[in-house]
Amino acid sequence: MENKYDYDVLYLGSGHGTFDGAIPLAARGFKVAIVESGLIGGTCPNRGCNAKITLDAPVPLQRQAEDLQGIVTAPIALNWSETVKHKHDVIKGLPDFITGLLKNNEVTILHGHGKFLDQHTIDVNGQSTTAAKIVIATGLRPHHMDIPGSELAHDSSEFMDLKELPAKIAIIGAGYISLEFATIANAFGSEVTILMHGQKALRKFHQPFVEHIIADLEKRGVHFVRNADVSRLEKYGTGTTVHYAGNKAVHVDWVLDATGRIPNVENIGLENTGVEYDKDGVIVNDHLQTTISNIYASGDVIKKSQPKLTPTAIFESTYLMHLLAGETSAAINYPAIPSVVFTSPRIARVGVSVEKAEKSDEYTVVKNNVLDNWYRQVTRETFGENALVFDKAHHLVGATEVSEHAEDVVNSLLPAIELKLKPEQIERIIHLFPTIGSASWELL
Repeated sequence: MENKYDYDVLYLGSGHGTFDGAIPLAARGFKVAIVESGLIGGTCPNRGCNAKITLDAPVPLQRQAEDLQGIVTAPIALNWSETVKHKHDVIKGLPDFITGLLKNNEVTILHGHGKFLDQHTIDVNGQSTTAAKIVIATGLRPHHMDIPGSELAHDSSEFMDLKELPAKIAIIGAGYISLEFATIANAFGSEVTILMHGQKALRKFHQPFVEHIIADLEKRGVHFVRNADVSRLEKYGTGTTVHYAGNKAVHVDWVLDATGRIPNVENIGLENTGVEYDKDGVIVNDHLQTTISNIYASGDVIKKSQPKLTPTAIFESTYLMHLLAGETSAAINYPAIPSVVFTSPRIARVGVSVEKAEKSDEYTVVKNNVLDNWYRQVTRETFGENALVFDKAHHLVGATEVSEHAEDVVNSLLPAIELKLKPEQIERIIHLFPTIGSASWELL
């Protein structure tokens, strides 16, 4: 690239939208730098996926013990403080590990807040740095409610760092974070109230399956308030009062604001570049190129229809690596991208949704009670359903499942969807047996 700049490629942010591509790009001989004001690795390793799944790990174990009551002794006691310590042990080494990978490939790390001065120049703590190409990978941050008393609410990072779990928790919102953290808090003994903005939770998932998850949580003591219309928060002794639905209120020890996440597009100097963006993120074309030709974007900061998930960011970062290295000139071609909510039971989906399929004569929807498979009876699962979507040639094009193994089922079905396997090709795939994957493919 052009040697009149300090670097060939500079990334703003250090999450999966960056390092999965920056490392192999540098290994190819390009001069690469990363600007990061926080922990190296971004949200997922430090305050997102890795931390969350560690806190969740005891919950499915508890559920399985319930199902196997009589074979094993239930209930299993869950220890919050020890689980939080374990979470810290799991994630504490990740920033240094990622830093080591970057440095071993001669990627320069510039610590500090980066801000565009122009389309080729980033200011980092008063020092100007230039690059031929710049990639915006600043990710998302928690949305904060704009209501009186909103400063009394906390975000997901604060929840995952709680040394002691509050006895009564209110969660405002009904998306991924809300239902996942409600599941965790309830299993560890908190009294949880979920205050929903509307009638539906997890809007992008098959609603009959979502309603089963809600019913299960309600059975376990979680209180759901639909159309809550939260109006204000007030300090109440050592806790907080949440006012909702006109004149109703709930008194709790702690409030989680789970009203969504928003892109980090402010305070990075985009106004100095001409890069276009809106409340949903940075606007890019089919090459992840912004409205300024040498500036690209990667990861959750992009305005896009694809799920804003870690695997999506990894795919985009890797694609940009090939593009910037001159190894491809093709537009990005997204594969089937699965998503999962780590409740218990899980709910996972990929490809054509049940709702879309049922509105079209192009598809056939096959619904299954997965408990009919003998393997599910081994652990005495009490509920499990899926819906498989096929096109007219009987290619699997979509799958949704709610069960204790939904994420593994959808993972196992991905090759059939992405590669559009024909029935005769599916017959040639021999699975390890007995496994969930084998049981899942029997439905094809």
